[in-house]
Amino acid sequence: MTAQEDAAVLKNMYYSSLDNGMSYRWLDHLSNKIGGRLSGSSGAEAAVEYTRLEMEKLGLDSVWLQPVMVPKWVRGAKESGYFITGNKRHELNICALGGSVATPREGLMAQVIEVQGIEELKTLGAEKIKGKIIFFNRPMEATLIETFRAYGGCVDQRYSGAMEAGKLGALGVVVRSMNLRLDEYPHTGAMTYGDLPENLRIPSAAISTIDAEALSAAIRIDPLLKLSFKQSCEQHEDVESFNVIGQITGSEFPDEIIIVGGHLDSWDMGDGSHDDGAGVVQSMEVLRLMKLQVKKPKRSIRVVLFMNEENGLRGGRKYAQEAKLNQEEHIMALESDSGGFTPRGFSFDCSDEEFEQVQGWASLFKPYLIHYFEKGGSGADIGPLKKEGMVLAGLRPDSQRYFDYHHTSIDTFDAVNKRELELGAATMASLVYLFDKYGLKNKKNTPIKN
Repeated sequence: MTAQEDAAVLKNMYYSSLDNGMSYRWLDHLSNKIGGRLSGSSGAEAAVEYTRLEMEKLGLDSVWLQPVMVPKWVRGAKESGYFITGNKRHELNICALGGSVATPREGLMAQVIEVQGIEELKTLGAEKIKGKIIFFNRPMEATLIETFRAYGGCVDQRYSGAMEAGKLGALGVVVRSMNLRLDEYPHTGAMTYGDLPENLRIPSAAISTIDAEALSAAIRIDPLLKLSFKQSCEQHEDVESFNVIGQITGSEFPDEIIIVGGHLDSWDMGDGSHDDGAGVVQSMEVLRLMKLQVKKPKRSIRVVLFMNEENGLRGGRKYAQEAKLNQEEHIMALESDSGGFTPRGFSFDCSDEEFEQVQGWASLFKPYLIHYFEKGGSGADIGPLKKEGMVLAGLRPDSQRYFDYHHTSIDTFDAVNKRELELGAATMASLVYLFDKYGLKNKKNTPIKN
């Protein structure tokens, strides 16, 4: 009878999300009324207030803001860049990387040296690098079906390229965008200077994949080719922002906490609908569905909308610090930060014992074409919570188109399919329901008497 009861609850989760869900309406407001939500910006501030008010409308047991200090980086005027081949000037689709310093006011021009990665850069050494602009041109590996593996295989050049080139005396860095297709959209993203002194910190930008191909071809023709780019970004003092948290308190085991979340901040070029507006509204929808379908969960179900995942992860770290300080017991955490595409399943960071329980639930998801249950990563914001015995999980949508939009000006509301978004929310709610009902296999429970 239990399996039938569970199947009925999951069916209602999907029906409610698809028939009268709130996730798409919330995303419409977040994307089209507020827009980009880079940490420290007015958009991020507006998003905090909007999501707080919407959670309060859900009638949760508690909603609160958790203060966290975040970096404030401002892009400034639209970036520009070009190179000249023969008598033809090739204008670049270019954007500053998050955290970069500006170029001189008049821009930067120097000979450009193409490398395939940081190791090749180091092999060339300071003698060949000093005074040059470095062009990192290692593409994402197209043969990898798991696109996040392809991303992970080359994102080091974006994140650390300017730091390593600066050590060798380079004047600037341009990076091929982290994108599997050829198009004209540059992809921003976080970069670091580590502990480099300020006089070695050089401007860093991304160019579109089409421009990367054109630049590489031009260098083959003219190895002494010069490139110019200009950007006016600024780093300000840290400012206060907030994680937004809402909770349904458990009826039997209120001290056992299950969290579901996404990151409220986004990059500033689009409106962050896939990254990670989708995860935000799906996580809010999980609590709405739990309240609607389960009435009184056994365990405390908490939604956490993390601030500053994109350029600091301070919201995730702050939440984990406070959880430890307050001696809270988190048994399970689920994150959605892979876009609002069709859900395929979940990846889990947990013990073999807990994963065996998850595998036992797989048949319940089969009617909804959810089939991916694998051990692996979970999510950046919930990672700091990790402890022995806990289950961390990440929603895994179909990712083949995710990096077409990731960190670009076209990560906008129109790129998200309503039905796919709602299916993801229902899939997340279903997993949360099962963990709420059955708890962890490694834990013996005694309900708290009221």
